[in-house]
Amino acid sequence: MLDKTYRPDAVEPRLYAAWERAGCFAADPRSSKRPYTIMMPPPNVTGSLHMGHALTFTLQDILIRFERMRGRDALWQPGTDHAGIATEIVVTNQLAEQQIDKHALGREKFIERVWEWRRESGGTIINQLRRLGASADWARERFTMDPGLAAAVRKVFVQLYREGLIYRDKRLVNWDPEMHTTISDLEVESRETNGSLWHIRYPVEGEAGRYVVVATTRPETMLGDTGVAVHPEDARFADLVGKQVRLPIVGRLIPIVADEYADPEMGSGAVKITPAHDFNDFEVGRRHGLELINIFDRDAHLTDAAPAAYCGLDRFEARGRVLADLEAAGLIDKVEDHVLMVPYHDRSGVVIEPWLTDQWYCNAAELAKPAIAAVESGRTQFVPRQWENTFFEWMRNIQPWCISRQLWWGHQIPAWYAPDGTVFVAESEAEAKQEAAVKFGAEVPLRRDDDVLDTWSSSGLWPVSTLGWPEKTLEWAR
Repeated sequence: MLDKTYRPDAVEPRLYAAWERAGCFAADPRSSKRPYTIMMPPPNVTGSLHMGHALTFTLQDILIRFERMRGRDALWQPGTDHAGIATEIVVTNQLAEQQIDKHALGREKFIERVWEWRRESGGTIINQLRRLGASADWARERFTMDPGLAAAVRKVFVQLYREGLIYRDKRLVNWDPEMHTTISDLEVESRETNGSLWHIRYPVEGEAGRYVVVATTRPETMLGDTGVAVHPEDARFADLVGKQVRLPIVGRLIPIVADEYADPEMGSGAVKITPAHDFNDFEVGRRHGLELINIFDRDAHLTDAAPAAYCGLDRFEARGRVLADLEAAGLIDKVEDHVLMVPYHDRSGVVIEPWLTDQWYCNAAELAKPAIAAVESGRTQFVPRQWENTFFEWMRNIQPWCISRQLWWGHQIPAWYAPDGTVFVAESEAEAKQEAAVKFGAEVPLRRDDDVLDTWSSSGLWPVSTLGWPEKTLEWAR
């Protein structure tokens, strides 16, 4: 007898289990049918699914079921993403609730705790997808930290390194001074904030009583200034280009340079250049060969590169001290109310600091060339067509991709350092030791790089690594 009310919680799990047992969702790489594949964007193992997941997975399921009914060999490749920084924050907070310090626990034990969380959270996500009725090929479920996927990550890193497309460099990064890691531009949340624009007098060297007034929202960074820029066509400063000003408080002589970055209509028309603490200033500094002076440590406290009176101060405390000293010296020209965008880490909620540090980078501009060519030739098409413009804007102006993160959870960078600093990049420690022995003529102790790779270094390989690459599997051959 049928119940008066349909109870999906009683009916759907039974039917779904029967469909799985019958292989209704399974792809067959040996089939002669024309393949159709959707790589499920792997949800992060940081909790449970949300409405956005429900929408996108429903749309993908519709497409997969439609093509399967049309007779194609349909593969909906499922899995989850380790989501480096997001997962590390979740587990760190869980430990804090138990009054356990992550660093006191140590890297190995911490990673064990993350794996425990992954088993719990990942299972929740997969069960939710099943309850949605998602017709994925669950026998092929993958995780971005699975051994096979990890091997693909190492292989690509080593290959790109040997081709010169991955390299170590000292550049500005988005630095979280609480989590002590770099983050991507996508993880930066700019918040509109009511602040101030301080106009500061920089004395012109050799011309008593003459000043160049610069406007800044961050007076504390002036301690790391190595130049002042004016627009090359700004007549107000034409006779000053090539001369020097004396940096207030510090007393260092810094040059006045002509650069189109300076906007004659903005502020005073002259801008302070702090190459080690501002992304635009970094580029100006490179164009003019200006010195890079890093005045902050990883906690965003002033280092001994700043005058002794400020050493050890937090960046915001230093701001108050600098302003007080400038006021006492009569070097503040005026102060204006100013609305500015302040960068925050969207996960930790901390104000991001542009920080000069050594990181691993990928030459994204070179890697973008084949993608650009594919769209230009028509082999890859956008629907609607106007999105090509956005694509070209992104690809043609792409910057080096910082792929290293100062975290514990993730794919550890396959690089080992000898005592003299020589780096050996290899797919295994044994291979690195062999290369080192050849170079030094004897075995030497090696230290592995502590950093892990940006999550996208592994999830970017998802379409191929889940099909078994670099092994020559049947799936990959098709």
